[in-house]
Amino acid sequence: MNAPATTELPVIVIGAGPAGLAAAAHLIERGIEPLVLEAGPAAGAAVREWSHVRLFSTWGEVVDPAAEKLLAPTGWTRPDPATYPSGGDWAEQYLQPLADVLGGRVRTGAQVIGVSRAGRDRIVDADRDAQPFVVHVAHADGREDRLFARAVIDASGTWTTPGPTGASGLAALGERAAADRITYRVPDLKDPVVRARYAGKRTAVIGSGTSAFTALAYLADLAKSGDGAGTKGVWILRRGISGSTFGGGEADQLPARGALGLAAKAAVDQGYADAVTGFRTEAIERDGGQLVLVAEDGRRLDPVDEVIVLTGFRPDLSFLSEVRLGLDERLQAPVELAPLIDPNQHSCGTVYPHGHRELSHPEQGIYLVGMKSYGRAPTFLAMTGYEQVRSVAAAIAGDLEAADRVELTLPETGVCGGAGLFDTPGAAEADSGGCCAPAPQLVQLGAPATVGAAAEEVPAGGCCGSWPAWAPLRALCATRS
Repeated sequence: MNAPATTELPVIVIGAGPAGLAAAAHLIERGIEPLVLEAGPAAGAAVREWSHVRLFSTWGEVVDPAAEKLLAPTGWTRPDPATYPSGGDWAEQYLQPLADVLGGRVRTGAQVIGVSRAGRDRIVDADRDAQPFVVHVAHADGREDRLFARAVIDASGTWTTPGPTGASGLAALGERAAADRITYRVPDLKDPVVRARYAGKRTAVIGSGTSAFTALAYLADLAKSGDGAGTKGVWILRRGISGSTFGGGEADQLPARGALGLAAKAAVDQGYADAVTGFRTEAIERDGGQLVLVAEDGRRLDPVDEVIVLTGFRPDLSFLSEVRLGLDERLQAPVELAPLIDPNQHSCGTVYPHGHRELSHPEQGIYLVGMKSYGRAPTFLAMTGYEQVRSVAAAIAGDLEAADRVELTLPETGVCGGAGLFDTPGAAEADSGGCCAPAPQLVQLGAPATVGAAAEEVPAGGCCGSWPAWAPLRALCATRS
């Protein structure tokens, strides 16, 4: 099949999540035809999988301006901008209406399994940039086809590739065999079946971000309820307890995010969870009907009934193997963006505004945006993704002046830190924002804390305003779409 002239082709957007649909809206505003390919059965498929979690960004922060313009003629109005949507609210009240407006430009059940240049694998230089992109698609009904594109915007997120239990970045020994007792998502404890799985049980929560805070708060609420007596959380931290462990608290410019950390602290202070610090999981062993976590230093914890693993997400790069990406060797983010978001160097509030130049690759015309652009870095904001796609759409349209005009002020955050920080002796003492661990220990933090009004108002859960914080999305974070 011969490829048509590049200028006649659409821009293919991979993923019909918040960033992908916003990219389509910005392309239309520029007079460029988008084609959005979504692997799931509906727009916002990943967001729908954490529909029970409330974002810690408000409606005013999670609606893209170009998308709102596209929706306006339908009579759509943004919900109260000061209120906090759940994932389900976001999907049903914004993402689905936006997909409906885009109509046939959005194809669901269409999984991208390969991207390349027409007639050129990644090693061929000759006439490469003049060739359109070819996108290999597998449909839910078993069909496969190949589509041509003038450019590709990958907004597929990281939801489908959660991090494992093992501190080395690999699955712990026995992790796969214990899969029936492990989840990599914050459980929906309002679902009776899920609730029964954790009620009265001892559950390990592995992770140190807002998703872990959410899980701890949920388990504490269950323990306080009539059907949850005996529920206990065991919070597994690879680092120790420091001033930044529970996030920014009342100083956080996203109040609901700060309050979520305070709620998690209250869960520990009040005895609904114990914190095990300096514990790097090496193996998971069966002990009758329970699981025993074993650390790299040989320590063994008391048996638990369930394990919730919230160690972040990774980008799926498998279908991009035939295009030339420039990715940072640590974060798997674009090389120009990586220094700006490296959690070893930056707090999440010091990320410099960025656009198409930081998102570009040696392969001209392909961009990773949204959650996926951050690779393994945490705490992505929806508003960041919207600004990214605005800049990228302008660049594709040839309006470099607009593409370079990137203006964005991000809220300060208290939930940051990368693996490198965890292993730096003395950092916690040297810097109040450090994440370093003292000697490994089991701790219960103080007497019941006065959490304050902010915690009382915390939404039921806490995800990044665009993706769940265990997503990884993280409007802020992380979900695969």
